[in-house]
Amino acid sequence: MLGADELVVDLFAGGGGTSEAFEESIGRPPHVAINHDPKALAMHARNHPDTLHLCCDIFEADPKEVCNGRPVGALWASPDCTHHSKAKGSKPRSSKRRALADVVIRWAMDVRPRVLFLENVEEFKDWGPLDAEGYPIKERAGEDFDRWVSELRALGYVVEWRELRACDYGAPTTRRRLFLVARCDGAPIAWPSPTHGPGRIAYRAAAECIEWDVPCPSIFDRRKPLADATLRRIARGIRKYVIESADPFVVPLTHGRDDRVHSIREPLRTVTCAHRGELALVAPTLVQTGQGERQGQAPRCLDLGAPLGTVVACGGRHALVAAFLAKHYGGHEGSGSSLTKPIDTITTQDHHALVAAFLLKYYGTSTGAPADAPMPTICAGAEHLALVTVRGERCAIADIGMRMLTPRELFRAQGFPDSYVIDLEHAGRRLSKTDQIRMVGNSVSPPVAAAVIAANVGERKAVAA
Repeated sequence: MLGADELVVDLFAGGGGTSEAFEESIGRPPHVAINHDPKALAMHARNHPDTLHLCCDIFEADPKEVCNGRPVGALWASPDCTHHSKAKGSKPRSSKRRALADVVIRWAMDVRPRVLFLENVEEFKDWGPLDAEGYPIKERAGEDFDRWVSELRALGYVVEWRELRACDYGAPTTRRRLFLVARCDGAPIAWPSPTHGPGRIAYRAAAECIEWDVPCPSIFDRRKPLADATLRRIARGIRKYVIESADPFVVPLTHGRDDRVHSIREPLRTVTCAHRGELALVAPTLVQTGQGERQGQAPRCLDLGAPLGTVVACGGRHALVAAFLAKHYGGHEGSGSSLTKPIDTITTQDHHALVAAFLLKYYGTSTGAPADAPMPTICAGAEHLALVTVRGERCAIADIGMRMLTPRELFRAQGFPDSYVIDLEHAGRRLSKTDQIRMVGNSVSPPVAAAVIAANVGERKAVAA
């Protein structure tokens, strides 16, 4: 446990994921949060007003001055991961950005935190020298990481690390990250036991993150057509999770917020559609609109019944796609994934799309268009629609719409509570959606961080087998 006089410090604090984890695990936020981004600290301050916020370059903050003689019980660091991550692709890296973790060594030398935590992408273990053009030297992968760990051990710290998935600890995202714990107090390092997954509590589903009453404009009304790759993903998901699914995820088209989604395990229900007065069913799926496939790789389709994938900070890549009965356009076959699993990793540039085929209850006798071909134009009252069968009900795909997932949906998928304030004013202007997505993509998933913190400095010590 942390002593009453011990400080908690959150380096690279961002929008506050780690600080939210400290609130959850030890019942109080960090005493100090440091970050160079004033917008991120504005969000942090709104949600953690009792924390001292220092907006500066992380290397400019003097540990001794910050702590003012008080002991540090826990320090958390989540250095910029972009120049370690494989998501950087073939672009050159920055040695300076890759070396941000060296600030932890300075804090260990100057104020000797009793317990140190670090979170980063798995590739952080491969931290090594770059060549003259800024590319990692494969033969020397891991040299800087080994040097960094050796420096901590030379200062008297015991160091361990593991890769953990947020969905295993209660977040509806599959985000996988490297977590490192170092301590110098003689106590053993503890790792939290997973709480969710096979044989445990069921994984939280991506479906619970979605705000189903937010409209989805038709993909056929767009000024700029969707990319061919995106259309292929939509087509693949509709085929897999609507046309060929024996048990699609069903969302009733209701007006009230209390009855807008029901379990895929419940009997199929039909409800009134406001636009047509007809009965409708909806079977959503999730697709990616960014981070394309390798040559020969099948179009990506993701499972909305699973946790969302990693959220990153570089913009909107998660999109909500739905078929609308009122538009009367032909549809495509689709790509996506079931809603019953966690959503893929959330990135700073959101890259998922929720696909939902809106199905009109079919009363006609026409056989319709083939499921593997484009549907003809839909006219009012027409019976020549593409037909599918959902649990014995004959239905016709009427339209497909798409929207990007909202920042709130992404924060929810990352494991933040809905009470977390993300829409706020800074310097006389409201934070843009781009800023909000960047912050959630850069954030630490609170549930898994809280589990690691609690196992080492909290009241409970749940050690993994």
